[in-house]
Parts: sequence; C-alpha cells; structure tokens
Amino acid sequence: MRGTGEMQLDQIWQNYSGALRGFLRKRVANEADVDDLLQDILIKTHAHLSDVRDPAALRAWLFQVARNATVDFYRARGKAQAVNADDLWYGDAEEAGALRELEGCVRVFLSALPEEDAELLRAVDLDGRRQKEVAAEMGLAYSTLKSRVKAAREKMAEQYRACCALELGAKGEILEATPREKRCGGC
Repeated sequence: MRGTGEMQLDQIWQNYSGALRGFLRKRVANEADVDDLLQDILIKTHAHLSDVRDPAALRAWLFQVARNATVDFYRARGKAQAVNADDLWYGDAEEAGALRELEGCVRVFLSALPEEDAELLRAVDLDGRRQKEVAAEMGLAYSTLKSRVKAAREKMAEQYRACCALELGAKGEILEATPREKRCGGC
C-alpha cells in the first residue's frame, strides 16, 4: 500500500468527508459552522498530510484534527460570547431529552456522595475547572486527583444506574433513561 504522502487529497476527502461531517454535526448545531469547520479541516489536511507516515493512522489523524478544530471553535466562541444552549447539539432529540431528564438528579446524587467526592465533581465537571489546577489547590499529585475524579464519577454513575435503567448507544451515549419502580429521593 502506498504511503499517505502519495495519496491524493481528493481521494482522502472523498473517503472521509462524509464521516467528518457527521462527526461535526453531533458537536455543532449550526450547519454553516459545520461547513466552515470542514473547510478548515480540509486546509489543515492539505497542509499537514505529509506528517502522517502510516496510512493506517490516517483516519485517526483526521478525526483528531476534527476534534481539535471543534475545541478551537468553541474556545474562540467562548471568548467572544457565552455559549448559547441552542448552539449545543446532542445528536438527536431522544438523547437530549434523556440528558435533560437526568440533569435534575445531579444535585440529589451529589449530596449523597461523600463531601470530598462531591467537591471534586463540582469543581471539575460542573465548574469546568482543569484537573491540574484543582490538584494544585488541593495539594495532590495530578495522577492522584485523576484517580479520585474517576472513582467519584463511578460512584455517581452507580447512583444513576440504581435509580434509572439507562439505554446506552454504541459509543456510550445515553439514549433513554427509564425510572426503576422505586424512585430515588427527589430525583
């Protein structure tokens, strides 16, 4: 098989642009923004395709470029204006509805966690603070904090699973949440 440097950009784009568009549509609501991001990815692909040495890594590399472009898009938008809830796209209405239904449980479940776990999840997941920053403030090694956040998230997930039957998609996304017979307290 020939290397990525020998592959034609138009063939690569023909093979992957549809999948990249779908990837972007799940993350960006406005179709014009999706088109702009797709164009940016094409330009970056053209400029840096020679950096990809292994043809088997091409797909992963393209999707990493797409992830970075999406993050940059929201960063730039966040600096210019607050992100509007309508700008977020959860993929489909069912998934968005399931997520909204479960959002009401967050406070209830946080209050049921040990205070240290609840504090970590508030800082990292709700306040959006960087884990390295939180680790420094708490005087913890970064790896220790990452482990504690992972464990706290698992405790929270256990509460969700005890309260609701969750139907997950192929990528782990929540498609449906059905309350179990015995409702949890206040959720």
